Amino acid sequence: MNKASRLFWPTLVTPKNAVVKQTEQLSRSQKLLTELGLVKSGSNGTYQIMPIAQRSIDKCINLVQRKMQEAGGQKISLPVLTPAQLWKKTGRLDGDISEFYMVRDRSGKQFLMSPTHEEAVTAMLATTAPISYRQLPLRLFQIGPKFRDELKSRFGLMRAKEFLMKDMYTFDVTMETARSTYATVSDAYERFFRQLEVPFVKVEAATGMMGGSLSHEYHFISPVGEDTLLQCSACGYAGNVEVFGSDSETPSTCPSCQGPQLSRVRGVEVAHTFLLGDKYSKPLGATFLNTSGKPETLVMGCFGIGITRVIAAALEVLSTEQELRWPKLLAPYDVCLIGPKQGSKEQSVVESLENDLLQQLTQICGTEELLHDERKELTIGKRLLDAKRLGHPLTIVVGGKAGQQESPKLEIHASGAEKLELDVAEVLSLVARHVRHKQKLLHEQQGELRISQSQTTIGHVH
Repeated sequence: MNKASRLFWPTLVTPKNAVVKQTEQLSRSQKLLTELGLVKSGSNGTYQIMPIAQRSIDKCINLVQRKMQEAGGQKISLPVLTPAQLWKKTGRLDGDISEFYMVRDRSGKQFLMSPTHEEAVTAMLATTAPISYRQLPLRLFQIGPKFRDELKSRFGLMRAKEFLMKDMYTFDVTMETARSTYATVSDAYERFFRQLEVPFVKVEAATGMMGGSLSHEYHFISPVGEDTLLQCSACGYAGNVEVFGSDSETPSTCPSCQGPQLSRVRGVEVAHTFLLGDKYSKPLGATFLNTSGKPETLVMGCFGIGITRVIAAALEVLSTEQELRWPKLLAPYDVCLIGPKQGSKEQSVVESLENDLLQQLTQICGTEELLHDERKELTIGKRLLDAKRLGHPLTIVVGGKAGQQESPKLEIHASGAEKLELDVAEVLSLVARHVRHKQKLLHEQQGELRISQSQTTIGHVH
């Protein structure tokens, strides 16, 4: 069982009359995660993840991994260091490379600390024994750290120099089958974001330095977003303004339905998909053997989800200024149980009920999802304040009213809701409903939420 007294939880303590000099603009999620001791700043633009936040990251990884496996993905791991020579072959070192971390080994060979792995995975296939068309489509993914020397790292995990990302690379025999793969993986992305229950929008996007013929981004709408999106309220079209080049080229009417109901919103990009074609496979010589036994160039796609950015951006959208609000599937714990203060008049009366509740809650939500705040040297009020700020979906308080001879009551605080006073059976029923809702989200069938890839569905807020 998880005990609050054992958690490494280095909250940021500010002296009562201290004047805090703000050296950077903070987002809501960054401020709360830092103050509550879930994330600590390392060097500029890097962050140390503490145990409570790590639980949320692990849950996000598991969700994403499941969706990629449902889409036919196989998990691999590639080295962080990619030979710079591969990037020279694809032409990606010809432009602005100021955001890349470049290092040399003792023999002078140059490497990138990879911001992405298109060259590495394509070169791996190019040096593999001939791949048959029978082995395709091939969908390989990994989850690991990426690096980008941001000019302005800000907003904590939303714009960091080191970040955690899921990246999938797909290989097909033709552009037609590559488009089918693109639709399959995109569908998995939509199902993942629907599971989080955070409003999101899918938009047409520029291919940029990644290249290719087709690209989409997934955004959480937020004022701190760094992208400007165009949305049409008539047909649901949405696109990143980057698609249109400069501001002067941005249309005043919808590119899809030509209607005038076009508005601008800010978005935080949390995922990106690309149909790459042969941009990487051709220069790196990645081929397969066709039905005639002759080599043909592989057709590629790539698909990224920013794991740490998803969590930070979801908190940015859902939280208040004082309290975190988690997507239900990403909350570090489902339930926090708070018992009476040591030495209080109700302690001897209700402590046995507290112990019984621990056993019953363990049976309903499992040991891993239950946090027992047994720091009884602290008042109930202090522990409840911590629990509410941490955003536990359900916090149960065994206080004075639990010791009433007739109709004992427990306090239950649901994240973002008013306090309730319920009897034990009602509390357990409420916890069970929460667990069932999570299970329903987790066990959503693979084909249940098929979304058309036609342009008319792109841009609807889900």
